[in-house]
Amino acid sequence: MTLIRGSRPRITATLVAVVLAVAVSGVALAWPQGSQVLSNQAEQPNPAPEATKPSPTPSPTVKTPQLPPYPIGGYFVSASSSLSRNSQKLMEMKAAGADTAITFGSSLRPVTLPSIPRDCLINGENCAKAVSDKINVNRYFLYPDHSAWSKKAVGCPRDRQVVSKGKKFTVLVIPTQGSGCNSSNGQYDVVVAGGGSSGGPDATGSLAAAATKLGMKLYAGLPAPVKRSDLPYLPDVSYTGTLTAFTERFLQYHASENNVAGLAGFYHHTEMPVTGSRAFDSVLDVYRMQNQAIHKILPTRAAIVSPYLDARVNAASISLDQAGEGARRIAQTASGLVLNIAIQDGMGTGKGGAFLENEAGSSVDRYAASIVGKGTWGAKYVAPVRDYFRAAAQGISGTGAVLWANLEGMAPATASNPCGDNLRGQSTKERIQRQLQQLSQATKIVSFMWDSYYTCAGKGTPLKTQMESGLGTPIITEATFEPSAGLVRIYGFNVVGGTTEVKWSTASGKQLTKKLAASGENTAYGANNGMHPKLEMMVVKVGQTTLAKDAPYSVTVTNKWKTSSRSFSSKSLYSAAG
Repeated sequence: MTLIRGSRPRITATLVAVVLAVAVSGVALAWPQGSQVLSNQAEQPNPAPEATKPSPTPSPTVKTPQLPPYPIGGYFVSASSSLSRNSQKLMEMKAAGADTAITFGSSLRPVTLPSIPRDCLINGENCAKAVSDKINVNRYFLYPDHSAWSKKAVGCPRDRQVVSKGKKFTVLVIPTQGSGCNSSNGQYDVVVAGGGSSGGPDATGSLAAAATKLGMKLYAGLPAPVKRSDLPYLPDVSYTGTLTAFTERFLQYHASENNVAGLAGFYHHTEMPVTGSRAFDSVLDVYRMQNQAIHKILPTRAAIVSPYLDARVNAASISLDQAGEGARRIAQTASGLVLNIAIQDGMGTGKGGAFLENEAGSSVDRYAASIVGKGTWGAKYVAPVRDYFRAAAQGISGTGAVLWANLEGMAPATASNPCGDNLRGQSTKERIQRQLQQLSQATKIVSFMWDSYYTCAGKGTPLKTQMESGLGTPIITEATFEPSAGLVRIYGFNVVGGTTEVKWSTASGKQLTKKLAASGENTAYGANNGMHPKLEMMVVKVGQTTLAKDAPYSVTVTNKWKTSSRSFSSKSLYSAAG
C-alpha cells in the first residue's frame, strides 16, 4: 500500500459535499468561504386552501418519521458505585442513540509500603505489611480504581479482603514465578486494589448490571502499566510479569462476579499513536499479552484499543502509510479475539483536521488555531481525518480486526468554551457534524466523553442538548457527478427520502439547476460495503450533460424530515464514497 498526500486517484466531476454550520454561541467559526449554516428547522407546509365543497373527503394523515439519533453508537463514561447513577447515565446515552459504554482502567503502580493507603489496615497495621510478614516480598503495588471488589476477588489463601475506616480493599499476594498461589522461587508481589466505599458495590459490576438491564454493552477498562520516567509516552515494562499475573486475576474476578450479558469486553487503557514505528513495540506487547488473557479467561468477549492520530505538520506527524501500517500491526495483536480499533480523530486535541480536500486552502477554525496557530487546514495538517481512516481500513483488511472511530467530543480549550475543570473545552453540534463527515469508513463511532464533555454547561448549553436540535440533519459524506450518464450519487447520513437540488455549469458555460427526487435509494449501503451501517446512498438523474472543467458544482439535500443540508460548492478530489 502506498498512500501519500496528493496521490489519491481522481475522477473528473466528483463532489465531496459537506454539511457545515458557522454559528457557535454567536461567534462565527472560520469555516471555508461559501459554507452556510445548517437548517435544523423543518420546512413549514403551505397552508391548505379553503374548502370549496361541503364535507370534503378527509385526506389520510401523513405521519412524519421519527427523528433518527446521531450515528454515534457509544460513549466513554465514568463508572459510579451507584447503580441508580449508572443507570441514569446509560439511559441518557441510550436515548441519544448509543448502545455501548466504555470505561477507563487504572494503572498498576509500583509503590513502597509507606505509599499504601492509610485507611487500609489489618488490626491497626498497614494491610500490605500485615499480609507479607511471613513471605519474601519482591515489590508492592497499588491499583487505585476506588471500587469495592467483592469476596470473589480473593482467590488464594494469602489474599485478604479488608474493610477499614468505611473503605473496602482487596489485597492480592501474587507469585513472581510459577502459576497458581505458590511461587516457585519463594518470592511474591503484593497488590492493594480497590478503596471504594465499604457499603457500595463494585463500580464496574454496577455499570455492567445497568448495561445488561438496558440491553446495552459495556467495555470495562483493563489495568495498565505506568509510564516510563525517561520516555513518558512508553509503558514501564520492568514489571511485565506482575502486570500479566494481575491482569489474569482481574479477568478471573470479572469472570466470576460480572459475567453478565452486558459485559461485552474490555478496553485497553494503554495508548499509542496509530503508527508502524517500532518505537512502540512495547505497547503492542501489552496489547498482545492482555488480549491473550481475555481470550483465555473470557473467550467470548472482545476488546477495544484506541490509538491516536497526530497529523500536525509541525509536530511528530504521522503519514498515511504509517497509519495504515500502524493499524495493521495493532490488529495483529488480537490473539484470537475480536479487536475493535477505535482511532481517535484528533479534533478534540487539535492533532487532527476534519476538512475536505477543497477546503485545504481555507483557514482552520479558532479551536484548531489555539493548538496549531493561524493558517490553512492544508498547511497545518498532513491530510484530513478521512484519509487516515481510509489508510487504516486498507491496513487492517484481512486481519479480522474491526475499524471503529473515537470521535473526540471536546474541543481545544479557549477562553470561550470552558467545560468545568477539564483539560479540554466544550465542543459544538456543528463541529461534531463536521467530524462525522469524516468517519463513514468506521463500522461504529464512539465518542470521548459523555461525562462531562457532553453534559457540562460551559458558558452555554450542554453539548447533548445542542445535538438534540440537530437530529435528522443530513450529513453528506460525498457526492459524485457523472455528466455523460446524467447521474449524481449522494452518500451520507440521513440523506434519503426527500429531494436533491443540483447546480452546475456545462462545458459551454450554461448555468443549470435541477431539483429532483431520487431515482434510487440504498439505506443499507454502508452495511453492505463494510462501512458505517447508517451510511446511505441515493441516485438522482439530471439527464445527460457536460460539466465545465474544474468548475465547482453544488448539491443540497432536503430529506424526509424536511431538513436541509445547505449547498456547498466544490470540486471533488475523491473517487470513492465515504
